Amino acid sequence: MRIAFIVTFFPALSETFILNQITGLIDRGYEVDIYADDSRKELKVHPDVEKYSLINRTYYNDIPTNKLLRLLNGIRLLLANFHKNPIVLLRSLNFFKYGKNAISLRLLYMAILMQHQKQSYNIIHCHFGYNGLAGVILRDIGAIQGKVITTFHGIDVTNYVKNKGERAYDLLFQLGNIFSPVSELWKRRLIELGCNGDIIVHRMGIDCSKFSFIARKLRANGVVQIVTIARLVEKKGVEYAIRAIAKLASSKTNLNYTIVGDGPLKESLQQLIKELGVDRIVTFVGLKQQQEVIEILKNSDIMLAPSVTSFDGDREGIPVVLMETMAMGLPIISTLHSGIPELVENGVSGFLTPERDVDALAEKLNYLVENPEIWNNMGAAGRAFVEEHYNIDKLNDKLVEIYNSSVSIGMANYS
Repeated sequence: MRIAFIVTFFPALSETFILNQITGLIDRGYEVDIYADDSRKELKVHPDVEKYSLINRTYYNDIPTNKLLRLLNGIRLLLANFHKNPIVLLRSLNFFKYGKNAISLRLLYMAILMQHQKQSYNIIHCHFGYNGLAGVILRDIGAIQGKVITTFHGIDVTNYVKNKGERAYDLLFQLGNIFSPVSELWKRRLIELGCNGDIIVHRMGIDCSKFSFIARKLRANGVVQIVTIARLVEKKGVEYAIRAIAKLASSKTNLNYTIVGDGPLKESLQQLIKELGVDRIVTFVGLKQQQEVIEILKNSDIMLAPSVTSFDGDREGIPVVLMETMAMGLPIISTLHSGIPELVENGVSGFLTPERDVDALAEKLNYLVENPEIWNNMGAAGRAFVEEHYNIDKLNDKLVEIYNSSVSIGMANYS
């Protein structure tokens, strides 16, 4: 089976969920190509990118961000490649049918890229709804062939729809084959948006063998190590975690709080830490590779992940880092947000509080700090749940079943 992945960035250290699918499929003997708009130029890259030589499987459309440069380069590419497949390239410029996808010239750039690569696939797996939209259009104009499966994660059915309108995915729903939200919540959202096609909830997962369970207990010096691992953007709610830590800091002198990650809010969060007077117990350690994250989790006691709905409407899917944390046996404090309640069972593997409720976060954190004897039971419950429902091996087997079913249906339609 030949599979094409259409993504925005590759490789992206924060998107191990896509990487886990790709490597799992390669391990199962499938041929995988990756089409991306850009390479996220990060100093750290997941080791599997090199292990599987994934850059050699990745094709970039290199579309300039500067609109004038994009137009001039697009004209050059069109003239140089027009003779190879004029019908496809002309269709990619059908502004009336494909709107901004054509006007932006993304379709033109991707169509030219694909005519230089392998164009026929059994499956075209698009991550995020807006890439699914590009995928069905590219197939519609004849630039690529295959069944289109679109995975919806969160921002694509929240912020994107808020900006583009409730009918943003009408063409995708009309032309796509399978729609695969990562949670039951997003399945309901797709139905609200008018999707009446084949919707299959397929969760992202982790390689449980890479995250060893560790029984948690209070260390000899009495210090409680609290950790947050997140991109420093609004929806991760790190501000509220810091404020909750600050509420406890005056009465609890045994807390250390580590924030792993980077992002546009780093400077303002550092300023908040100084204003609240907790800079002696709060530490930023920057972006880390998976193995470095594992080492940090080994030496931590409680995960604090207070996700929120951002003011522009962006929301989480189900954070993969929570799966990793639960697999290693840490109790979780998170929020009643998006698909998180489908992963973290309140009172069993952790505690869930209302969004932006600093008092509730501080209360649950204080409870865990004062009752370390419950850490291990919560951690064991989390590990068992992740092994059962978010194990990437099981999920990749299910993904192959979805692929085979889609291809079989397609063959039956032509028999």
